[in-house]
Amino acid sequence: MRLFAEDHFAPMKILVADKISAKGVAFLRQQPGFEVVEAYGSSPEKILSLVKDVHAIAVRSETKITREVIAAAPLLKVVGRAGVGVDNVDVEAATERGVVVMNTPSGNTIATAELTFTHMLCGARPVPQAAASMASGKWDRKSFSGVELFRKTLGIVGLGRIGGEVAKRAQAFGMRVLAYDPYLAPSRAKALQVEGVSLDELIAQADFITVHMPLTEDTHYMIDETSFEKCKKGLRIFNCARGGIIKESALLAALKSGKVAAAGLDVFEDEPLAADSEFRKLPNVVLTPHLGASTAEAQDAVGVEVAEQIADVLSGGVIRNAVNMPSMDAAAVKVLAPYLDLGTKLGALVQQIAPAQIAELRITYWGKVGEIDINPVTRAIQRGYLRRISGEEVNFVNAPVIFKRLGVHVEVVKSTTESAYTDLTQIEAVTPDGQVFSAAGTLIGKNNSPRIVLINGRDVDVAAEGKLLVLENVDQPGMVGTIGTILGKDKVNIADMSLSRLSAGSTAYMVVRVDSEPSETARKEIKGHAAIKMAKFVQL
Repeated sequence: MRLFAEDHFAPMKILVADKISAKGVAFLRQQPGFEVVEAYGSSPEKILSLVKDVHAIAVRSETKITREVIAAAPLLKVVGRAGVGVDNVDVEAATERGVVVMNTPSGNTIATAELTFTHMLCGARPVPQAAASMASGKWDRKSFSGVELFRKTLGIVGLGRIGGEVAKRAQAFGMRVLAYDPYLAPSRAKALQVEGVSLDELIAQADFITVHMPLTEDTHYMIDETSFEKCKKGLRIFNCARGGIIKESALLAALKSGKVAAAGLDVFEDEPLAADSEFRKLPNVVLTPHLGASTAEAQDAVGVEVAEQIADVLSGGVIRNAVNMPSMDAAAVKVLAPYLDLGTKLGALVQQIAPAQIAELRITYWGKVGEIDINPVTRAIQRGYLRRISGEEVNFVNAPVIFKRLGVHVEVVKSTTESAYTDLTQIEAVTPDGQVFSAAGTLIGKNNSPRIVLINGRDVDVAAEGKLLVLENVDQPGMVGTIGTILGKDKVNIADMSLSRLSAGSTAYMVVRVDSEPSETARKEIKGHAAIKMAKFVQL
């Protein structure tokens, strides 16, 4: 039985919009009841005309699956991305339509790790430059002296899947390995035989630095002018992760001054790299055009993987590596959808109010939610917690694996005690020294709208959506007006507000839902107010 088939006898049409491996296409053609259409390099207009009767689309990074494309495809059930990033797919629009969006997160791990090490070796020994000199007819041994990796210190910024593979290879070369990852538990660092350090310590001690973090608000320009001021003279630095983590203007200045001896870059702030980029003119820089996954093995792996995942969804209803829903059938999705939404948002909320490093994540269910299959809800919570901070794409399949890799224990409890709500989901992030940061939510109304009802043990009542300011303040007259005035000056409109206090004159909580993000100036003014004890800006 086909989970998504409206007509049992009609073939399921699959549009392969970007060129995936021939093995992947062949696999799809071999499946009974599938019709495969290959349309590589099609214009957006052509794609719109092709999707009218397709059940699945396979893409790489070239074709954009926009909201318009999804709206034009009434039969569409699944979009499969042969690769990791899904920036070219409007995941929100797909989710609204009930379209599964899947990626292939594991296929490029080894390829990217090996490319990173290639850059490191070329940064240590200027082989590309020497080869170019030889090609020009020269025999110049004196100009291409290098250094050894043996007994040097490697700093890995981000110790996810790829960072971990780089660490293994560095240890085989006899390197000392330092790692900075704000979400990595000490136990995990010990298991990998690396030294967990702060970013400042890593920058100060490393002879080589390689970056393996996602590009987020927190990681944007995390290595900048200040970083290069603190680093050793002769540092060699490499980025095969995402452009924008290393500030390019700062790196250029450090290369020109000699503070940085060499760099290897596979990714850039703007791609493709401009033809007149100064990086192209520097003799101590090796550049590659975003080749992280460009190996025959990786291409075959992601092509076959995405083909198998698409076939599973269309033929049997099995969902793997989905970025917008857990592994389950369509009937279960319908029942669980509101709980998955609530769980994802609660996870994101707790992550943003808690410190970076936690030792345990406790999830407790009360009432009706405890009567359903909570495993997908638990995975939604984990994904919500990780999606802003993980060094890799997070989905319902790999979220528990990432928590295990980070050394964070996840405890799940179905409580039999009564709560004030017919169903309640609570998340507690526990730090290594025992501090607890928590939030709880429920569903209300005919539409099962998600609501946040507790933050750090304080009763609140605010819609679990949009942008929130979570404030703890001294309970004194004028605080609501003060916050309103600061936001008003910043042209930030207040959509909703919830107030909570334990007793008059103690501390109070204020949760303000706003229509737009407050400026840095407004945030500093709020945080700097004498009566404000805690201020967090949260995006759900």
